[in-house]
Amino acid sequence: MSEAGSGEERSSRCEERSSRCGERSSRCGERCPGCGKVVRLYRNPFLTVDIIIEVTGEGIILIERKNPPFGWAIPGGFVDYGETLEAAAMREAREETGMEVVDLKQFHAYSDPKRDPRGHTVSVVFTAIGRGVPQAGDDAKNVQIFPLDRLPENLAFDHALILSDYFNMKAGYNECSSENMFGPETRVTNVLGHR
Repeated sequence: MSEAGSGEERSSRCEERSSRCGERSSRCGERCPGCGKVVRLYRNPFLTVDIIIEVTGEGIILIERKNPPFGWAIPGGFVDYGETLEAAAMREAREETGMEVVDLKQFHAYSDPKRDPRGHTVSVVFTAIGRGVPQAGDDAKNVQIFPLDRLPENLAFDHALILSDYFNMKAGYNECSSENMFGPETRVTNVLGHR
């Protein structure tokens, strides 16, 4: 049999080598904190939420990021272990904008592996109405209400796409962009002309 051997033999050799030398490589995996057995590691995307917060009669809330990638962004962040998506969206809104939100609704999920330059994330996007006075906090350097027809050019991540889909939905178009369904060559331009 070759050096590689069968999967079962490789696993057995890996476990044996791990128990002899305490090796903890990606080939061998990590030790289970409960039983001590070597377990296989998997790379999964990180789960995040973004929340489009509308301020009635004024526009939407965007934050200016103080950490890379820089630019203006929809408030959001990582979901904590044991936290619901809805609780994460409300927490992120409070932490980054100081606002409470009402009428929270799930809008769409975005999963392009290239959407975040820091690594593969999946974002579940919510919409809500904001209550209170916006104040920058947590990862936000600045917070501002932008009229829907005057959004900043330097949007971070895939937030131009998310906002385009949102504006298309509000204008009565399908809530999913054609790019998400059929690829970038069939992209629909939103009502503001953003691509």
